[in-house]
Formats: sequence, C-alpha cells, structure tokens
Amino acid sequence: MATRRVYSHKVALLRSSREAALAAIQTYNNPLITFKTETFIVLMVMAWTYLLHAHYRGAKVEYRYYKQGTKRRMFDRVDGRHRYWDLAKCLKVEQCPIDRDTRNNLQFLLGLRHEIEHVKPPQLDTYLSGRYQACALNYNHYVRKLFGARYGLDQHLTYSIQFAELTRQQVGVMASYDEAIPNSIRSYISRFDDGLNDDEMNSKRYSRRLFFTDKVVGTRGQADRVIEFISPDSEEAKEVPKERWVPKDTEKPKFRAKDVVRIAHEDGFASFGMYQHTQLWKNTDAKNPAKGYGVEVCNHWFWYQRWVDYVLQHLSQTAPETHSGH
Repeated sequence: MATRRVYSHKVALLRSSREAALAAIQTYNNPLITFKTETFIVLMVMAWTYLLHAHYRGAKVEYRYYKQGTKRRMFDRVDGRHRYWDLAKCLKVEQCPIDRDTRNNLQFLLGLRHEIEHVKPPQLDTYLSGRYQACALNYNHYVRKLFGARYGLDQHLTYSIQFAELTRQQVGVMASYDEAIPNSIRSYISRFDDGLNDDEMNSKRYSRRLFFTDKVVGTRGQADRVIEFISPDSEEAKEVPKERWVPKDTEKPKFRAKDVVRIAHEDGFASFGMYQHTQLWKNTDAKNPAKGYGVEVCNHWFWYQRWVDYVLQHLSQTAPETHSGH
C-alpha cells in the first residue's frame, strides 16, 4: 500500500508539472497576452519544482524542510501543512539530477523573477527569449529522461506561426532593445553572466540561439519543413553566407587600462581615472580568469569588451552626477 501511495503521489506531481509547463508555453505563445515573461517564469518554476518533487518522491529523497531533533525529525509546517523544498533548494542538493548548465538557466530565471516584481519592460520578452526557449527545451528533455518519453511535451506542441518575416530592420530593432531595458535588470543580467565561464555562457542549455534563413529546395515535400538543422561541414552549409558563421576561436578585441579610461571619458565620466579603474578591478577581482573579463598576454593584462561594458554600467549606477550625458 505504501508503494502504491508513493507512485500515486508521484504521478499526481508529474501531472501538475506537465500542466504548468504547457500553460507557460501556451501563454507565452499567445499573441493576445503581454504579460509573457512574468507568467512564463512563474509557471515554469512551478513546473520544474513539481518535476523535481516527483523525482525525489520516487527516489525516496526527503524533500520537506525539517530540523533534526535528538530523536526524530521536526518538520516545518505552515497552517498545519508540511513545507516542501522550493526550486532553489531542489537545485542545490547533492541528489539533484539536473546538469550544470540547466541549473544555471533556472537560477538565472529565479533571480530575474525577483528583479521584475515591480518593473518589467515589454522588450524583455524578446530580449531574453533564448533563455526562455532553453528552459522549455530543458524541461522536455528532463521529463522524458526521468520519467519516460511518453511524458514529453513535444507531442503536444509545434512551432509558433509568425505574422511577418524577420527583416534586417526588425533584427536591428530587437538589437536596440538593450537600451530599453532598465539599468537594474541589465545589471542583474551582466552580474549573472559574468559569473559564468565561456562554456557555460555558450551552452545551449543556458540559452538557445537559432539561425533562420530562407531556403529553396528541389525535392517536393521538403519545402514545407519549417526548420532544418545542418552541419557546418555539410554541402548545404556552404550556401549560408560566411558572415553568419562565428568561429568558436574568434579573437576578441582587447583594451589596455588606459583605453578603458579613455572610453569612460568619452562616455561622459570625466572623473574616472587610472586610480579609480585599478580600485574597481581589484574590488571586483576582475582579473580572475574565471570571470572572463580579460586575458594576460606576455605579462601584460588586456581587457575584453565585457569589462568595458561592466565599467560603464557601474559608473552609470554609482556616479550619475559625473555623467554629462549625450
């Protein structure tokens, strides 16, 4: 009987998890809803929480909060009910079955949820869509991996239909969304991303990036295929403009400290000098290679664009009175 109850409760948790995930994706794809980011994050957090509760239930991992007494556990309760682990706790425990990059994606969304409680620009729905897409695909991967392919959501969903083609002008508008994102949210995104190494940052489980191009096919039946994945080494890849392929080992632009100071001056922060720059990188441990802010070459340190962006963002928040603006 006990085994049957565990199975029944696990299935109930899994059912709730899948419903929350489907509701999140359907809401995000609904053109009549503008409250996309908030709704998606809340529902997907619930979906992942129930998913992990179902896993822990089946694995016989205690996922209720408690304090260990001298003889027995003292469970935390709210209105007489047990307190179960929230998603942050589910991701931290040793028994968590989720990989590093998927955890990074979920931890980012958890932090973003707190940042947008009082302010959220509509541009955020598009600006961070790659991370939402990764979250949805990661969920489908793990629900299938942990509970079987029959529980996958891919059988219920398809690609959303767009009303217009993506033109260069539209892509340019989306790229300009960065300026419309409030400083507090941009600062959060920058802090979180700066804490990741290059492999984590570029992982498809952290953020999913897709490349679309019109294609004319010679075989009937293939022309209606919306998305096709091709290898960079294939014959078809040769038809894709070379500027669309980004080599992994592309050399990053490098800046000396005096270049960073000069850029800050050009941006209106006249009081920012070499001393302030030195204090800033020391206080933030910016020369730690794991942070990806720069690199040492022949005993000389050079800064990447990421550090320049961080400096300007830091100055805009901490020294607005010195910024002349333009």
